[in-house]
Amino acid sequence: MTTLRDITEALRGALDGQAGLDKTLKLDLRGEGMVFIDGSEVSNDDRPADCTVSVSTEDLVALTQGRLDPMNALVRGRMRVTGDMSVAMRLQPILSRSKG
Repeated sequence: MTTLRDITEALRGALDGQAGLDKTLKLDLRGEGMVFIDGSEVSNDDRPADCTVSVSTEDLVALTQGRLDPMNALVRGRMRVTGDMSVAMRLQPILSRSKG
């Protein structure tokens, strides 16, 4: 089972040595916690962000492993994005590097 700590550490590893995001992004894991990305810094803070992606832990893992297409997740309601959609679009390469 993937925990909030596992996800947070995987995202830290994916951003290590990378440029990161130039805006803030929050992953709302639907009751299981938050992951906040500010540039290349990753925490579990619940702060306002330029973009919030609401997704279950299970679906987030499926996204990182390429088993769930982000557009399909949006259309089917398995993922919801509020705020700056361009920030959300820059999340996919980071998720791919995190190796779910």
